[in-house]
Amino acid sequence: MTELIQSITPPKTALPIVIFGAGSIVSDAHLPACAKAGFTVAGIYDPDQDKARAILPPGAVAYGSLAEATALGTGVVYDLAVPPAAIPAVLNALPEGVVVLIQKPMGSDIAAADEIIRILRTRKIRAAVNFQLRFAPMSLALKDAIAKGLLGEVVDFDAWLALDTPWHRWAFLKDLPRVEILLHSIHYIDFVRDVLGNPSGVHAKTMGHPTSSVSNTRSSIILDYGQRARANLSINHNHAFGRRFQACEFRICGTRGAAYLKLGVNLDYPKGEPDEFWLNTDGEWRQIPLIGNWFIEAFVGRIAQVMRFATREDAELQGSAEDAWHTMALVEAAYQSSALPAHPIRTSPDA
Repeated sequence: MTELIQSITPPKTALPIVIFGAGSIVSDAHLPACAKAGFTVAGIYDPDQDKARAILPPGAVAYGSLAEATALGTGVVYDLAVPPAAIPAVLNALPEGVVVLIQKPMGSDIAAADEIIRILRTRKIRAAVNFQLRFAPMSLALKDAIAKGLLGEVVDFDAWLALDTPWHRWAFLKDLPRVEILLHSIHYIDFVRDVLGNPSGVHAKTMGHPTSSVSNTRSSIILDYGQRARANLSINHNHAFGRRFQACEFRICGTRGAAYLKLGVNLDYPKGEPDEFWLNTDGEWRQIPLIGNWFIEAFVGRIAQVMRFATREDAELQGSAEDAWHTMALVEAAYQSSALPAHPIRTSPDA
């Protein structure tokens, strides 16, 4: 079990990378991932050029305009780490036929996702979306264990988060109507889809908390996979009572075995804790050593697979925009479900 796949094979050759956006996700994850993978960052474009200059890796350029950033044409991979509202304009400025990695979410709602798909198809842009949890070492190992039949048929997927997320670190969230599912639990929803496929429906309730100015920070989500598989997400970002009983974990059970994943980055964020991956295939729980964590190894895997596709070493672009659209559709359905009234309960006997 220690030989389970935990990484994406590095490409034999690589193209330069042009990054759009100079926010914390770039400095904290994209740039370290590129450095770890040995990829060259040609340059960074951000409307605030000083912001781009402040995080430039050696040899990279701070572009002064979209035209400068796209001047290398089709010979690069474009990494769009921009706010959802900015994605269409950047895509329309790119050369046709390029390979692109788009930061999640793929727009702020399903209408925006539809528009992004239209642009990609019209301009023949081949794009993946940065749902990088799929590429974390523990995630790849889980999927390999499932593919090898170690768990049998997967019949239960439980995601349980009870933690204290420092929402104040992201001031822009304060006025957004959609936060928790769209910007956080979307990772877990996408990963459930990666493991179990598309559900037929969803029941959801998302809400805020009396101590928080963020619109929604707690969610309960049930994904409908019929009578064979059960998928449930219980998310509470306001469990501010000390580390002891906080949790950020997945439990995946099959007909032959089970797995446990601890997502350490969300515990004591941003310092985090190491991820953990445990398997039980014979009645005994065994911890599988991991080669790294969600942050930043999952970003390495995500970018490496895009690069393998761009250099034609892989025929398939995993986690493509066409696939990511279904995650956006599920997110949209969850918000629609949350807005509906619950099934009424009788208040008296029918006597």
